[in-house]
Amino acid sequence: MTTTAPTFDTSNSLTDHDNPTTNRLRVVFAGTPEFAAISLESLIKQQEALNIEIVAVYTQPDRKAGRGQKLSASAVKEVALTHDIAVEQPVTFKKSSAEGLAARQTLRTYQPDVMIVAAYGLILPIGVLETPTHGCLNIHASLLPRWRGAAPIHRALLAGDDETGITIMQMDKGLDTGDMLYKVSESIASDDTAASLHDKMAALGATAISTVLKDLAAYQAQAIAQDDSQANYAEKLVKTEGEVDWSQPAAAIERQIRGLTPWPGAYTFLAGQRVKVLASLPVNTSQQTNKPAGTVISVGRKAILVACGKDNDTESSATTLAITHLQFAGGKPMTAEQVCHGNQLNDGDQFTSETK
Repeated sequence: MTTTAPTFDTSNSLTDHDNPTTNRLRVVFAGTPEFAAISLESLIKQQEALNIEIVAVYTQPDRKAGRGQKLSASAVKEVALTHDIAVEQPVTFKKSSAEGLAARQTLRTYQPDVMIVAAYGLILPIGVLETPTHGCLNIHASLLPRWRGAAPIHRALLAGDDETGITIMQMDKGLDTGDMLYKVSESIASDDTAASLHDKMAALGATAISTVLKDLAAYQAQAIAQDDSQANYAEKLVKTEGEVDWSQPAAAIERQIRGLTPWPGAYTFLAGQRVKVLASLPVNTSQQTNKPAGTVISVGRKAILVACGKDNDTESSATTLAITHLQFAGGKPMTAEQVCHGNQLNDGDQFTSETK
């Protein structure tokens, strides 16, 4: 793990830890999922040490969830209510609507010095960004400007990045285009999934925002502009991205499986029935085949070997992928050994796309 931060004199920082009578920094926190809740919980515990006061929490309105479609509070709301912090759940901040105008006025009444934003899910217009005295800071799960947008963790895995990290960014009217205050990196392990990397980034984000709040004025004074030419857009995931194209190289499919776990999940089809591909081993480049892509080469106790595409057009043989966990339609997740002892998959079977 590597931390990138400017070196500066902090004698003029916003908070004076040597003076306990100094007014605390008034913080409004805005976020919705578990990723944001981790940072909120951390900041609540550190309010005295950081000389801050979390005066309100903003989160998305309660949503229907589960089989019963009952209204469910966000992870951030649950944390806030546990600690008796005021919760606001506006549907919009647009000044073109009465609801948006009311939401802006409510925010002003909290007199925030700074607003911390993490996976909030609601667009903040420039009027909102300028309401806190020191603006809005975003906890972004990418080493900006590498991945801007909604799904930076997944896109880093899908692209085969060696590292990712957290950027604390001064928000502006663009999409993750603001100046960078602080960056901390983390290597991506060969077995990381979107789920495991999410948890790492959530913990890293909590630490990073605490670091910045200790010396906010100094970090803001030495903010660094992003290089737009290096930016990529991390598009929001859609379910259809999970369908495996076996003509792709095994390494790309292996990244797809990890990058889309747990949602939307990688899947393929066997005799017209959907099969979830839950996990695989790292690609062994020495294991090659001349069988058509999608062919089940062998069903073994340790892995199910499947033919994939070539790494490049000049190669005579194609790559293979060793799948360790599958889930057949209507069934439970199964290990390769369980599949081997059953009769749902055999050597020579063909995985296909939905259209075939």
